[in-house]
Amino acid sequence: MLILLWCLVVFSAQAQQRLGSSCLKVELPVVVMRQLEQQISLQIVSDSAFGRFEHQMVTIVVNGKPSEVVFERNKALIAYDFPRDETLRIEAGEFVWQKDVTPIPLWMSVLPPLVAILLALLLREVFFALFTGILSGTFLMAFYQGNGFFPALGKGFLSVMDTYIMASLLDRGHMSIIVFSMVIGGMVHLISKNGGMQGVVNRLSGLARNARMGQFTTWLLGVVIFFDDYANTLVVGNTMRPMADRMGISRAKLAYLVDSTAAPVAAIAFVTTWIGAELSYIQAGIDAIGLQMSAYSVFFNSLAYSFYPFLTLAFLLMIVFSGREYGPMLASERAARLSWHNNIEPITEQMHYKKPRAINAVLPVAVIIFGTLAGLLHTGWSAEEWARTDLNTMEKLSDIFGRGDSYTALLWSSISSLFTALLLTLVQRIMNLRTAVEHIVDGFRIMLTAILILTLAWSVALVAEHLHTADFIAHTLMRISFSPYLIPAFTFVMAALVAFSTGTSWGTMAILYPLILPASWMLTEAHPEIDTAHGLTIFYSVVSAVLAGSILGDHVSPISDTTILSSISSGCNHIEHVRTQMPYALTVGMVSLLVGTIPAAYGFVSPWWLMLAAGVVLFLLIRLLGKKLPQTIQEPS
Repeated sequence: MLILLWCLVVFSAQAQQRLGSSCLKVELPVVVMRQLEQQISLQIVSDSAFGRFEHQMVTIVVNGKPSEVVFERNKALIAYDFPRDETLRIEAGEFVWQKDVTPIPLWMSVLPPLVAILLALLLREVFFALFTGILSGTFLMAFYQGNGFFPALGKGFLSVMDTYIMASLLDRGHMSIIVFSMVIGGMVHLISKNGGMQGVVNRLSGLARNARMGQFTTWLLGVVIFFDDYANTLVVGNTMRPMADRMGISRAKLAYLVDSTAAPVAAIAFVTTWIGAELSYIQAGIDAIGLQMSAYSVFFNSLAYSFYPFLTLAFLLMIVFSGREYGPMLASERAARLSWHNNIEPITEQMHYKKPRAINAVLPVAVIIFGTLAGLLHTGWSAEEWARTDLNTMEKLSDIFGRGDSYTALLWSSISSLFTALLLTLVQRIMNLRTAVEHIVDGFRIMLTAILILTLAWSVALVAEHLHTADFIAHTLMRISFSPYLIPAFTFVMAALVAFSTGTSWGTMAILYPLILPASWMLTEAHPEIDTAHGLTIFYSVVSAVLAGSILGDHVSPISDTTILSSISSGCNHIEHVRTQMPYALTVGMVSLLVGTIPAAYGFVSPWWLMLAAGVVLFLLIRLLGKKLPQTIQEPS
C-alpha cells in the first residue's frame, strides 16, 4: 500500500518536470545507448516521504519487468537494457510514467574518436580533426534526442563549447596539467634566455659528439625521470631539443625518444605516479574473484610478462646504437642529417647572458624532479602505513607514492622550479625583473598550442565516455570464442584498441581491469587442462597485458595526451610525430604479442627467456628493415 503513495517525475536531458504532488524524480542516463545496460536513477524529493521509504524494499516496474530497489540516502538505481526505440514505461502502483526513448545504436559510439583519428592522419591538421570528432558525437546525441538534422547540427555545434570543452577545462586534473604545462613552458623559456639551456647543450655536446650519443643521452634522461610521464615528456623534450638540433637529430626522432620512454618506464617502475592507480585497479579485480593475494604481489609477478614496456625501452637502444631507421622515420632522419643546419633555431634576438651557465638550467630541472618526489611523499605519507611489518620498504614506498596527489606534487614542483630559475636570473643580474617576467609570459604563450590540442583531445575522450565507446569495443571483443591460452593476447589487443580509440591509458586500465580479470580467472579455472599454478601464470600475463596494451594504444593514438605533450615539447608537428612513431610502436607490439605474450601463456619457457628471444627478433628486424645513417655531423663554417 505504501507504493500507492508514490508519484514519478518526468525527466529529460535538459529539464526535469514534476507531476502534481510527486515525491520522486526519474533521471535517465546522460546518453541512452541501445543494447547496453544502463542505470535509471530514482530520487525521493519529498521530505515527508524520505523517512518513510528509507531502507525499504520497493517494487518498480520498467516496461513490464519488476525490479526490487532499496533507497539509500533517498536514492536508488534500476539497471535496464534499452533494446530498441520504445516507449519507456515505469509503474509504481496506480501511477504510471512514460516517455518515448530513441537509444543510439551502440556501434555508433566509435564514430567520434574514429572521425578524429582518421581526419588527423589524412589531413595532418589536428585542430580541425579533433573539433570534427567532438561535433560528430554531439550531433549524434542531439539527433537521437528527437531533433531534426539541422537543429541537431546546430545544437551539437553549440554543445561542443558549452558542454564538452568547458567540462574538460573544469576538471581539476586537466586544469592541473594545463597550469603545470604553462609553468614549465615559462621556466624553459626563461632558462633558454638566461644562458642555462645553452650551458646544458655545451656540456652535453662534450659528451654527445654525434647523433648516436645525443639520442642515447635523451633515452637516459627519459629513464631517469621515471616517476611521472607528464613531467618526463615536458622536461626531456624541452631540455634536449637544442642539443638534438645541434646533433642533426630530427624533431620526429626526438619526440619518439621522449614519448617512448615516458609511459613505459612510469608504468613498470615501483615508485611512480602510476603505481597507485595500477594497484587500485588490480585490487578491485582480485577482490571480485576472491583471490587471496595482495595487489603488490600480483603487480610484481606480472612484471615478467610486461613485454611491450621493457621491449620498447630495449628497442630504442637498438635503434640508437645501430644507427638504422626504417619507415617514415628514415626519411625524417635522413632529411635532418642532410640539411641539419636548417633545423637549428636561429638566434635573431639579443641574448641577455655573457657566459652560458649550465647551473641555471640544471638546478630548476632538479627542483622539478626532487620536488615532485617530495610532494608525492608528503601528500601520500601515512605513519601507520610506514609502521606496517607485513610490507618491505619498497612496498611501503610504492604504497605511499601511489596514494600521493600527483597533480598537487607537479604543481608545487613546477612553481618552485620557475621561482628558482627567476631567482638565479635576478641574482646573477642577467636581466631585470620586468624582462624576466616578459620571457616567462612568452613561455606561457608558447604552450598555448599544446593546451588547445589537449583540451580538444580531452573533449573527444569525454564524448567517447558518454557514448560508451570503450564498452562497445570491450563487449564486442568479449563475444569472440577463444582458447583460455589466448586470453592474454586477446587482452593485449583489446587494451590497445580501447586506448587508441579513447586516447587514455589510465582510462583503459580503469575499464578493462574490473572486466577482464574476473573473466580470465573464471575461464582458466573452468578449463580441465589448466591447473592452479598455470592459471596464475595466465592471470599475471593478463594483468600485464592490460597495462602493456594500454601503453601501445596510447603511443599510436593522435588523441593521446602524452603523445601530444611529447610532440609539443620536442617542437615536432603532432601528426608527423604520430606518423613516424606508429611503425616502430606497432613493430614492438607485434613482436611482444607473437614472441612474448602468446608463448608465455602456454608456459613452455620462462617469460624472461621469451623477453630475450623477442629482443633478438627486434634486433634482426632492425638489421633487415633499417638503413644506416651517418652519426657524425660537421658544423658549417
